[in-house]
Amino acid sequence: MIEIVGLTKRYGDRTAIDNLNLSVARGELFGLLGPNGAGKTTTIRVLTMLTRPSAGHVTIDHCPLKDERRIKAMIGVVPQHLNLDIELTARENLELHGRLHQLPAAIRRQRTEELLRLVELEERGADMVQTFSGGMKRRLMIARALLHRPRILFLDEPTVGLDPQVRRRLWGLIRGMADAGLTVVMTTHYIEEAENLCQRVAILDHGKLIALDSPRVLCRRFGEYVVEWHENDKLNSRFFEDRTEAAQFAGGLAAAATLRRPNLEDVFVELTGRKVTE
Repeated sequence: MIEIVGLTKRYGDRTAIDNLNLSVARGELFGLLGPNGAGKTTTIRVLTMLTRPSAGHVTIDHCPLKDERRIKAMIGVVPQHLNLDIELTARENLELHGRLHQLPAAIRRQRTEELLRLVELEERGADMVQTFSGGMKRRLMIARALLHRPRILFLDEPTVGLDPQVRRRLWGLIRGMADAGLTVVMTTHYIEEAENLCQRVAILDHGKLIALDSPRVLCRRFGEYVVEWHENDKLNSRFFEDRTEAAQFAGGLAAAATLRRPNLEDVFVELTGRKVTE
């Protein structure tokens, strides 16, 4: 569905995306993971034609980026920052979006009611968006992005700033859309979000692709178990293939240690020496 070959984006002397090669399959729920400045949002901006690439070739459903009208008709975008019109109602926000996509009035009304039910806002459709909580606004933004029936949905940090309960509610919504066949590309800072939702994850650092695979495979890239302990005010970790060996190592440490399965953050730190949220 998405093919990226040699994608590069420079801002003066700074390279935000550095010769990126990626492909996303039709119907895949794909994640972009990395710290601030890794190139995640810039990649999304290029794919949604908000930023022009400096070099490289990108196609979306076999269409090059220069074919803007066709691509904009097939994508939906939920940006990181809230951009709803808070002085309109939820229903009016969807109505406006439908008019911009030149949907016939009957289809606009039908899709609006369908999507308000989907995101569980049917009882708040006539309410001003300025009265909504952060989670409700996120759900409305997803509904807006789906109004014109896109083939691909881009989500840039869709649950940023939300409490854990609301985040998990949105996870269910995102997973349901992917199960229905929609291609979803999302960026996230939250490790557990990528592990729970994404079929494959690309880890970026300084604009470069440093790892690409399913969360399950990536989590076991350096071992089946990890021992974690504090020493000299520093958090240390070591990977092991065998649990018995890991337990023996942990038992021989002077400091208290934790033995657990590795996660994507362990992999990222091992690859880059940095936390994902740095």
